[in-house]
Amino acid sequence: MNSPLERLVAALSDRYHLERELGVGGMATVYLAEDLKHKRRVAVKVLKPELAAVLGAERFVQEITTTAALQHPHILPLFDSGEADGFLYYVMPFIDGETLRSKLDRETQLGVADAVRIATDVASALHYAHTQGVIHRDIKPENILLHDGRPMVADFGIALAVSAAAGGRMTETGLSHGTPPYMSPEQATAEKELTARSDVYSIGSVLYEMLTGNPPHTGASAQQIIMKIITEQPQSVTVLRKSVPRNVAAAVSKALEKLPADRFESAAAFAAALADAHFATATGASGARGVRRSRAVPATVILLAVATLAAAAGWAIRGRSSRLPPGMPIRFATTMGRLGSDRPYLGISPDGRLIVQSVTDSDGRSRLMTRDLTTNTLSLIAGTEGAMDGAEFSPNGEWLAFVANGMLRKIVVSGGPTTTLVDSLHAQPGGLAWSAAGDLIYPGTSGLWRLPSAGGAPVQLTRLDSVRKEFAHWAPQLLPGERTVIYTSYATPVARSRIEALDLKSGRVTVLAEGGVFGRYSPTGHLLYARDNAVFAIAFDADRVRTSGDAVPVQDDVVWSATDGRAAYNVSSNGTFVYLSNAEYRGDFTVVCRDRAGRDTELIGTPGDYAEPRLSPDGRWVAVTVRRPKSDLWLYHIGRRALNQLTRAPAFAFNGVWLPDSRRIVYTFEQDGRYDLHIIPIDASAPDRVLLSSAFDKFAQASSPEGGQLFFSESGPQFRLMTAAVDGSSPPKQVIAGEVEQRLGAVSPDGSWIAYSEQVGGQRDIYIRRLSGTGGRHLLSSGNATQPRWTKGGREIVFMSDATMMSASFDPATGAIGAPVKLFTTSDLVRGTSLTYSYDVTPSGDRFLLVKRIERPGAQPLVVVLNWRPDLSKPAVNGK
Repeated sequence: MNSPLERLVAALSDRYHLERELGVGGMATVYLAEDLKHKRRVAVKVLKPELAAVLGAERFVQEITTTAALQHPHILPLFDSGEADGFLYYVMPFIDGETLRSKLDRETQLGVADAVRIATDVASALHYAHTQGVIHRDIKPENILLHDGRPMVADFGIALAVSAAAGGRMTETGLSHGTPPYMSPEQATAEKELTARSDVYSIGSVLYEMLTGNPPHTGASAQQIIMKIITEQPQSVTVLRKSVPRNVAAAVSKALEKLPADRFESAAAFAAALADAHFATATGASGARGVRRSRAVPATVILLAVATLAAAAGWAIRGRSSRLPPGMPIRFATTMGRLGSDRPYLGISPDGRLIVQSVTDSDGRSRLMTRDLTTNTLSLIAGTEGAMDGAEFSPNGEWLAFVANGMLRKIVVSGGPTTTLVDSLHAQPGGLAWSAAGDLIYPGTSGLWRLPSAGGAPVQLTRLDSVRKEFAHWAPQLLPGERTVIYTSYATPVARSRIEALDLKSGRVTVLAEGGVFGRYSPTGHLLYARDNAVFAIAFDADRVRTSGDAVPVQDDVVWSATDGRAAYNVSSNGTFVYLSNAEYRGDFTVVCRDRAGRDTELIGTPGDYAEPRLSPDGRWVAVTVRRPKSDLWLYHIGRRALNQLTRAPAFAFNGVWLPDSRRIVYTFEQDGRYDLHIIPIDASAPDRVLLSSAFDKFAQASSPEGGQLFFSESGPQFRLMTAAVDGSSPPKQVIAGEVEQRLGAVSPDGSWIAYSEQVGGQRDIYIRRLSGTGGRHLLSSGNATQPRWTKGGREIVFMSDATMMSASFDPATGAIGAPVKLFTTSDLVRGTSLTYSYDVTPSGDRFLLVKRIERPGAQPLVVVLNWRPDLSKPAVNGK
């Protein structure tokens, strides 16, 4: 079982049979299931992974059991709760009906009698729970179920249980303790202690919506709604609907008072007022004019809210104007993801409110994470697993486009199902541009491509220049007017890269800047680009597509990656500038030996940027890629504990594979944008030489047991596994015929079998077959399985599945495969590419060579500058 859903089904299989998904909420995904013990249908709610990640299972279960004793005809009871394979869940009865939200979406407004009856029943449930010491904290139409017209309140105490279990870490999940349109003012200002009067405000808000068609306060964003809750008095319901009885309007008005002391003392008192035809307040009697003002909200509370939301207010005023109003730059620091663990690329929404980055989560998989600068909260976006760097907001800020597992996808920023726009083998990470019409410009094979919003096949816009030996076209961005796209023409060494502009109508290319990467247009009238951990600016006329004057460094200490042509900075269309500080960003790594129980022994203790460790067949050496300051192969002598450089490639050397004599290594040699295979003796007894060279990139995988044949993957029209004679006596040929992507491959110790990974879209499977081609293929694992290796003389295969090292027995005589079992988790390890192995294993299978991240406390330092204006009069020093 590999996918999260498969794991969940397996984890609950002894208690519940999951039938189908019912829906997704802010905290949980809901499944219809059969309770196997009691033979009844139930609703199983599974907390979202990003929320479960910050909760302790024991504390959550302990907190949620306090709500299990609630027994009331209008409260949906809690049947069960617990933890299973890392999933936190709770179980409630399945109600065959609809939510109040569904009813309101369909009818907008309810009959007055019907609305009052529902509110009265919910108030009765609330009063009962309050007498038991339980505050709901999230009363809203979505949490009120209607069964034969009778309301039942769901998720009682869940928000409290989650809050208590999180121990004050709720901001890490991006979730709040309520839903903005129904939050009480004390919730909106983050009061720690809430009373029953907070729930009274919420049910008053729900009744207000049932009567008028809208909650008391609405807005374009959560921040606007919260500010209105704190500062504005809602209109009386009688102004919006004259048929509402005066006592009902008066009761709603009193329930919605700003100060808790001015509201009903209990939910029962609220219900009583709804039933009392003589109940009245000044608000209810006089409608819009004689509204009795509640006492003023304390100035300190308003100032706190304004301090939190001032940036949002300013951004909303500025909108997307290309001219910035005068104003003093405001610089502040926050964080983004885990320190040193994520990819150096930041996306920013057009209004400058949201920052997005691909981060490596605790389970070892990459996802998109956003930082909301108006609330200073981080949120992992469900559905973006496998997302690489370069996510881009749509012009309206509501969607994100990204590349995951070779596919171009899009998703609503708030999360949900993803839509695949371009399938595998075409889209590459490296930035995106999104037009107002919905067209997407993205890096693909051999240049930039455009995907029309109206549908149809992608159209190639640029082609790599073989004379300049370009490697890729990355980081596209449309200039205002969308007639021109700028992009990075990446070449090696990076000093040969430059920022170019393509006229989309004429096809004319203009060189804008030499020696830089990741060009961005600034609304201040400048072209920005990165080099040597600094951002440079040059005066730029976007209409004429022309630069003038000299480029000046305007911000130093910026994370960048010379080998990827990326830089961790960006600027929004209204002038908010963000970047990751380089001083604390880059983590270091070490190489360890890990036993099958997950215990580590340090091997290469000197911190470095290591990758692809390979143990020599005689067990004396480790060949490892060292990626900084430039990628080369190094040799580590285990006995002498000495690390020495082996290759000195002009560009990059990486991914070494030993030949059986333990004296020679085949590796990938990159120069002029092409990956060839070289062979080098480790004792310098012969010169480094080209083994295989062609138009296709090549990555060594393994050698045959006797050393005569080399197996490698080749990126041609399809990724495929190839073999060739090491001495050049026979030309390369394909190992396995087929049109699917064959990536990594390992040959069994007896040379009879090959285990290899295939990738079709986002699906990664491992198969085993005879090298002779007879007998068909055998499936080892599917879903997200990769990097197979042989151990125990060919009687076992180990492989990686998500963040887990797995093992399966194998019978070389029959090809029979045992059930995969878990060895240890790998979330603290550095991952390889889809074409290279990130680990090695001893022949006996008792030790694994792994690159392990040296964790640093804290998170990546993100610097935000509002009203940013580059100063070209002098170079920047330490960000000043």
